[in-house]
Amino acid sequence: MPHHKTISNLIRNLFRLRVSPTSLQFRLTLELVTLSAFGVSAVAFWAGWQMEQNLLTSHKQLLEYVAMRFPEQVEMYSEGKTIEVSLERTIDKLSTSGVAIWVKEPNGKILSKSSGMNMPSIDLVETISQTAAPVKPTIVQYGDRYLVLCGNPLTVNGMLVGKVYLSQDITSDRHQLTTGINRLIAIGILAICLLTISISQRIRKTLQPLAQMSQIASYVSADDLGAAKLELQQAPDEILGLATAFNDMTVRLSGAWEQQRQFVGNVSHELRTPLSVVLGYLQSLLRRGDNLSPHQQNAISTAIAETDRTIRMLQDLLDLARADSGNLHFRHSPVVLNTLVAEVIEMSQKVSKHPIEMMATTADIVALADQDRLMQVLINLVDNAIKYSNSPIEIAIEQTGDLAIIHVRDRGIGIALEHQNRIFERFYRAQDSSTRSRDGTGLGLAIAKSLIEGMNGKIILRSKPGEGSIFTIALPIWKSLP
Repeated sequence: MPHHKTISNLIRNLFRLRVSPTSLQFRLTLELVTLSAFGVSAVAFWAGWQMEQNLLTSHKQLLEYVAMRFPEQVEMYSEGKTIEVSLERTIDKLSTSGVAIWVKEPNGKILSKSSGMNMPSIDLVETISQTAAPVKPTIVQYGDRYLVLCGNPLTVNGMLVGKVYLSQDITSDRHQLTTGINRLIAIGILAICLLTISISQRIRKTLQPLAQMSQIASYVSADDLGAAKLELQQAPDEILGLATAFNDMTVRLSGAWEQQRQFVGNVSHELRTPLSVVLGYLQSLLRRGDNLSPHQQNAISTAIAETDRTIRMLQDLLDLARADSGNLHFRHSPVVLNTLVAEVIEMSQKVSKHPIEMMATTADIVALADQDRLMQVLINLVDNAIKYSNSPIEIAIEQTGDLAIIHVRDRGIGIALEHQNRIFERFYRAQDSSTRSRDGTGLGLAIAKSLIEGMNGKIILRSKPGEGSIFTIALPIWKSLP
């Protein structure tokens, strides 16, 4: 019973090893287990074959010895005696436990046979008489029993007396051998299971640094490239070398990213001023251009819109650069979310006429935040919801513990799962550009994330294609001094 429990536990452990068939761990485990199983099977097969040969050899040697001595003994006892008496004395002397002997004349008459427990059965004698008994001891199956059998001509004093048959019942020894081989097979299977678990766990432990490296590479962002380092103490030299190269790569990427941020910030700052001047001249020209043709007025209007869009994008880039460098300052103060959300809804409806519903409790919820920055984030989220939804927009406010929660929900096209992890990246667009407005810069959600995190808050997204999206903002509750 304990043996069956051990095997059951091993099988359950094997099923718990959820490894991808295409992974390196699975392939190495499969190859090593296959080699181990081949080795264990070869050893078990050789051991079983050797046990069987040892058993058969001992019995065959006994019958060969008896067959060799039988004619000599008969001649020795034949002096002054009849052949029947000589045969009986010889059979009695050479008979051992389990060995049956009988002698038959050429005409088929039995001259003599062993008696007692070694007496051959009549069925066995008749069966052997109908077939040619082998000269060398050979194993034959008789019913459900196994016998070692041989038959040799018997010549006494130069005269052919007949044929002597010798058989030994080895059924019991055969069953013991089969039981031993079955146990050997069971031990081999158990050993293979143990090897499978041990090899898999050892390979998993050896490959753990690679899994750690993959996890860091999957979750590292541009903001924490410098802190993304692998700390490996006990690992193979090859993996340690790979980890060192990985750490050096993240340091280089962090430096390159910092240079890019500085470049974007500097370029945004330097370009915004001349573009503002250009925008001012274009607007002045349009206001005073009474002699302009409709085509010229449309061209100037288009130039004004594109210039204004470029200035706003540069302002967004400048805000992001300031946030990255820590130079974007916040004025934290108590903000009544009920009032702020109502103002955002009023402002948005004046522009778009899109229905927006507010869901809040009667009690005011006061958050600790920068009111202007938070309004900027909410307007951006509401504008996005209006662009991609024809249904009413819902803004819900609630308090959970020490957090003030704002949910901005739309029932529009939604965002696919593969895009949700990157939706807050700069210039990233979840949908094809043909479905989006040219007014967008692709920086709104990145700025929203930077602003909310600058106010010690957090913004997350939950979305399902075809059902809409929910942007959730969590900010700390304002606590008045006692």
